[in-house]
Amino acid sequence: MNKLLLHPAAKPLVFVLCLLPFAWLFYGALTDGLGANPAEYLIRATGDWTLRFICIVLAVTPLRVMTGTNALARFRRMLGLFAYFYVVLHLLSYSWFDMGFDVPEIAKDIAKRPFILVGFSAFMLLTPLAATSFNRAIKALGAKRWQALHKLVYVISGLGLLHFFWMRAGKNNFAEVFVYAAIIGLLLGWRVWNFARKKREGGQVPRPITAATRGPVSR
Repeated sequence: MNKLLLHPAAKPLVFVLCLLPFAWLFYGALTDGLGANPAEYLIRATGDWTLRFICIVLAVTPLRVMTGTNALARFRRMLGLFAYFYVVLHLLSYSWFDMGFDVPEIAKDIAKRPFILVGFSAFMLLTPLAATSFNRAIKALGAKRWQALHKLVYVISGLGLLHFFWMRAGKNNFAEVFVYAAIIGLLLGWRVWNFARKKREGGQVPRPITAATRGPVSR
């Protein structure tokens, strides 16, 4: 598996796969295939894909450790940036279709609606992670500070889940919320368990940051 993931074609293939949701939504918008309310569909779909990519990024480390597939780490930066790409699309869709890019009204809406405030807070926290996903930023911050900053992904995943929960609460539809909560709970729970296990075993020397392991929302 490591050999396949290290193939030169692996990264371009993952890049194309990550773009497929955007291509599907773009095609649906061009062909009137997004249902009776395409604006609402785009807002919700881009939000869903943001949360999915955050779950995928959080899954990289557990999968890498449990399967010994260290080459998975080389995709983490790309996956993290795609999470940011879809949250930007989500925010733009809301700002355009719901608010007509009226900045004062957007500010008022964020302040008065808790679920939008929580979602916007997650976006704001994700922004510095995307902005520091490059080698120069890692070098400028230093490994320890960079790693500490990117642990914000745990807070971001919780805020994203709370945003989704409040959004679905209006229609009393929590089925998908429970699915995402279970996935995020398992991924974060694994980290707590792994940390406790390492403490019991006397700890391990941290792996150095390399070009393969750098990326936003990387822990």
